[in-house]
Amino acid sequence: MVACSIPTPTIPNIFNRHHHPEDIFSLAAIPSHAVADRPLELGLAQESLKNTDHDHLAQALESLIDNSATSNHDVSQGVDMHSMHLFNAPWLHKLIPELEKLAAQYHVGNFVRIRATGKKIFESMPIYARIGMHLLFYGKPQVLLLGTETVGNFLKRLSVKQGKIYDSPESAESIHSFVKTYSLSLTQLLEPDICKYPTFNAFFSRKLQPDARPVQNIDDPLGICSAADCRLAVYQTFDLAREFWVKGYNFTVPELLAVDAASETAIKFDGSSLAIFRLAPQDYHRYHCPIDGTIDGEPTLVSGQYYTVNPQAINEPSFDVLTANVRSILYMTHAPTGKKMAFIAVGALLVGSIVWTFGGEDRKGDAKGIKVKRGEELGCFKYGGSTIVALFEKGLLEFDADLVKTSQETLETLVQVGESIGTSVKESCHDHH
Repeated sequence: MVACSIPTPTIPNIFNRHHHPEDIFSLAAIPSHAVADRPLELGLAQESLKNTDHDHLAQALESLIDNSATSNHDVSQGVDMHSMHLFNAPWLHKLIPELEKLAAQYHVGNFVRIRATGKKIFESMPIYARIGMHLLFYGKPQVLLLGTETVGNFLKRLSVKQGKIYDSPESAESIHSFVKTYSLSLTQLLEPDICKYPTFNAFFSRKLQPDARPVQNIDDPLGICSAADCRLAVYQTFDLAREFWVKGYNFTVPELLAVDAASETAIKFDGSSLAIFRLAPQDYHRYHCPIDGTIDGEPTLVSGQYYTVNPQAINEPSFDVLTANVRSILYMTHAPTGKKMAFIAVGALLVGSIVWTFGGEDRKGDAKGIKVKRGEELGCFKYGGSTIVALFEKGLLEFDADLVKTSQETLETLVQVGESIGTSVKESCHDHH
């Protein structure tokens, strides 16, 4: 029986210009002055968990997944456990004694910037993501976890397992705990009654009321808007993205799009601009169209891994995440300029699936030629934080200056669906018409 008699949490709206970030003390958003007592764990220092056996890390990660189904539906004892929950998890301390030391010495997570105020807040990283990263970087590919699986196969199996758990009817009992853990507001939901969701994943991919995410500058045909409620980094060129943010050696246009370097697609997107929209577990997980345009055809599925997409993984030079993970790519033509956009939905650790919904969930026939407006829904992710990468053909847009500045400070900006992220280049519009 789902516990339904809960009040709607009242939390500060950190996107509102009149909000003071000093008032934010929820798990997901902590003001920077409140974490000044100890440093952030920058990069993955091997010393943090150097004495922990990889098999123990694997056992701990699998136990967190299993707890999603067995821990009295308390998500803070499962995959939504954060550092502050460790004292309630003696079983985890037995497997990984160094975790408490890590939590005592460092804050485990990332700073992000509130766009309206310019203030920084801290967002805690779930324990599962931290364990997953350590396995990735320090569990060599040829090492077998628990004597049976490579790290990649292990993380893929757990991601599928978590998806099945949260697709089960029993998982609906975890919704109450999830709402409480992340202080989620229910007021903008199309269905605010959590009892009406048949599974956890049904709530995770919840819909909002039609007017909840208005498109900024909707009357300006040159506008480009955010595709998701997310932490956003934007770069006018691929080279700038590699310089400031994505450090993987294989992060190139052909690798990301999984095409030959000499192909027409690779050449078309050479020199493209890109936006990286990172979604955390607590976010609204439906993604929307950033442009006015036409869909070129069905999405292309690229098989791959289920690695974490946390910034500390993205920023690691020795590892490729965005070009290694499973992803689904939708190509579109921008109406005002005629230039191309590649919209890449990237799977991640514990993300069950990528679902496209454009043209209606009962759509039949080829997607080619479907017209989509800014702010219209394109699809959704099932459980887990994930990422969208949008590539804009060179000359299609100029990103908003504040987003560019923050991105070059190696920080992400909190934005919502519909917010302006850039403007079409007028000269390209003239050339097209």
